[in-house]
Amino acid sequence: MGPTQKPNVCRQLSRRALGFFSRDAGVVQRTNLGILRVLVCQESTKFKNVWTTHSKSPIAYERGRIYFDNYRCCVSSVASEPRKLYEMPKCSKSEKIEDALLWECPVGEILPNPSDYKSSLIALTAHNWLFRISATTGKVLEKIYLASYCKFRYLSWDTPQEVIAVKSAQNKCSALARQAGIQQPILLYLAVFHVLPFSLIGILEISKKIFGNVTDATLSHGILIVMYSSGLVRLYSFQAIIEQFMQQKLDLGCACRWGGTAGTVGEAPFGIPCNIKITDSPPLLFEVSSLENAFQIGGHPWHYIITPNKKKQKGVFHICALKDNSLNENLLTVTASGRVVKKKFNLLDDDPEQETFKIVDYEDELDLLSVVAVTQIDAEGKAHLDFHCNEYGTLLKSIPLEESWDVTYSHEVYFDRDLVLHIEQKPSRVFSCYVYQMVCDPGEEETTNRSCEKE
Repeated sequence: MGPTQKPNVCRQLSRRALGFFSRDAGVVQRTNLGILRVLVCQESTKFKNVWTTHSKSPIAYERGRIYFDNYRCCVSSVASEPRKLYEMPKCSKSEKIEDALLWECPVGEILPNPSDYKSSLIALTAHNWLFRISATTGKVLEKIYLASYCKFRYLSWDTPQEVIAVKSAQNKCSALARQAGIQQPILLYLAVFHVLPFSLIGILEISKKIFGNVTDATLSHGILIVMYSSGLVRLYSFQAIIEQFMQQKLDLGCACRWGGTAGTVGEAPFGIPCNIKITDSPPLLFEVSSLENAFQIGGHPWHYIITPNKKKQKGVFHICALKDNSLNENLLTVTASGRVVKKKFNLLDDDPEQETFKIVDYEDELDLLSVVAVTQIDAEGKAHLDFHCNEYGTLLKSIPLEESWDVTYSHEVYFDRDLVLHIEQKPSRVFSCYVYQMVCDPGEEETTNRSCEKE
């Protein structure tokens, strides 16, 4: 077969204007993204560095928003040049936001307040408050005081956009306690909530008395994942743990008496008691050994991804069926975000003496594989972002990044529709952000017929 005929953007826009896709919003969206894909990949399209900034605090990016100063300042990257959406009042170090998640309105649910239909930032502060903040104005919409008996530090989705897990810092024994042979039985706590409106599921303690010499634990899709220094990973049903070991159901905003103290659940200074205490080994669902506890699970039917538990296997990923642990030889490559790339890896093989691949990810809306390749020229590295057809591996577009790339620094690169954003962390906690926007030059015409562009 010859190359697929390239779609005519003008024809697609005309059909959209005449209402050819009006009966199905999904068709309209796919058509729009197909048009954008063509525009992104055509030769006349350039990505221009429109904005560069530097900061002494971490810089984060999430769906068109750039966050500075520990999420206190929010800048929109959607316009032709970034513009400030809001800046929250300055606060003390003890009140700063330590971690955050972007919540977006669910489809088909009736919510109690009009503001609930707009995106929110779920933020965890250094002094153990959980806030829901308007993503457009920075106004605090809801707040919960967690607890005083531990230091909560990390936020993650248990079920994306539905259930969050708030993880505490790990309890460490002092040197004197270790010398005296005293062990700290509780490793960490996990606080679990339904979002919007916030409702408490419970706070769970991870105890070494129950799980042994555990080094970390987390929640994902209703599964408690417990990790060990040997590389062993064990999975337990969180719902089964709730049903068997929850001491008392607690509701936010309700009066409660716990351990001789009375207060309101979720309000300071009472907070939320730890109401899920495992007293016996829960039923084990599954266990596997993986290098550095690298483990992901998902797909249909269920598969899991591990790295064989040997140092020389670092960077190698095995995709196995959950039902029988069989290795799937057809799926060879996994991106940093956990998506499986359905293509032969040798189509994207690098040459370490000339250039190396540093970041590989998948842009699901445009069905493009993005690859950051770095070439070392003397002491300076130069990078370019390449877009490949996810189906065939064909190189469709290469975007040079203007700034130098030091391979010893930490880097994040985001490709989001018509935006490329590069965040770099230099020594001494200096952060830089480079924003590139798509620019179409009408004076140039694309003459190359790409074999992988689809309607």
